[in-house]
Amino acid sequence: QVQLVESGGGLVQAGGSLRLSCAASGRTFSSYAMGWFRRAPGKERDFVAAISWNGGSTYYADSVKGRFTISRDDEKNTVYLQMNSLKPEDTAVYYCAADLLRAGTKHYEYDYWGQGTQVTVSS
Repeated sequence: QVQLVESGGGLVQAGGSLRLSCAASGRTFSSYAMGWFRRAPGKERDFVAAISWNGGSTYYADSVKGRFTISRDDEKNTVYLQMNSLKPEDTAVYYCAADLLRAGTKHYEYDYWGQGTQVTVSS
């Protein structure tokens, strides 16, 4: 089992950057594929990015491709989401998730979730 805690959210102007972190408990973090999802007000939880257990494969939603980068540091049990060129439509609660099987793009593919961190982008 793994517990996830996100941090790094906040208020930023359009065009700015933020880096989200997701710290995981447990000694088997390196075995998990990790994903980032987000939920905007009144909308469903959407896929943002995912990274395979060994970091060899990454996946992005079309809406963030070229602006966001997912990475992991297994020594720190942490996965990151670097967000650049932020837009008001990126405003959402961002969640990290973990799964032993694969770096999926559907929320139901993940077994473990953090509580989320708010990102607000002002225009």
